[in-house]
Amino acid sequence: MSELSELYQEVILDHNKRPRNYRVLEDANRTSEGLNPLCGDQMTVYLKVTDDVIEDIGFQARGCAISKASASLMTDRVKGKTAAEAEEIFEKVHKMLRGELDPEADGLGKLAVLSGVREFPSRVKCATLSWHALRAALKDEKTPVSTE
Repeated sequence: MSELSELYQEVILDHNKRPRNYRVLEDANRTSEGLNPLCGDQMTVYLKVTDDVIEDIGFQARGCAISKASASLMTDRVKGKTAAEAEEIFEKVHKMLRGELDPEADGLGKLAVLSGVREFPSRVKCATLSWHALRAALKDEKTPVSTE
């Protein structure tokens, strides 16, 4: 097993067991719901955005380890970022999951461990659910997002 694969497993397990920012954000001014019908994952992302900066972020989820861990990693990474910076990170993560970006390039940091999901194509939607919900919340879209 490669070093990145081992790290992938460790990080996914850690973020699933002890997800960061796993809470309802009471003072959220933007929210979005997401659903992955294939896996049954359900997620709500809560944002407090002030002057285009993600001041705080939380999420609640019912689903698989990959979707919860990806959301946990995402919240750690985008807190304090502008909407444009979060969108740029979103694009890099999607390119990485499609195999179009080297996971160790472009400063993805801890998010590079999500590259292990590429080896399980049916699970890529699990890893991207929170990211789609984040994007919808940033755009203040009211319709729930779906990975289908």
